[in-house]
Amino acid sequence: MAYEIEREGDVTVVAVEGELVVGNRRALKDAVLERLAEGDRKFLIDFSETGYIDSSGLGVLVSLSKKIREQEGDLRLAGLDEDLHTLFELTKLDTLFRIAEDRGDALADF
Repeated sequence: MAYEIEREGDVTVVAVEGELVVGNRRALKDAVLERLAEGDRKFLIDFSETGYIDSSGLGVLVSLSKKIREQEGDLRLAGLDEDLHTLFELTKLDTLFRIAEDRGDALADF
């Protein structure tokens, strides 16, 4: 997994490329928590270049969501392919996260 963090207006966008799995989830979590500690409050994780998320990857997203909400922030997701969207539906995580079709839709909805 690789990721890139950039600002679009007042939203911190994290573009994830590859797989979010047990071996790399910590790097993503640390990067987002660092930005949260620096004062960022609106986060969008873009999965348009992601093909797979395992249970530990889902766990880190839930953990980040909780931490961000505790700081009165907002975490949204975008760009889930059909398989990932099904995964979020099956695990009922689609009820926890606001999920947009793509980055543009997500940014327009903040």
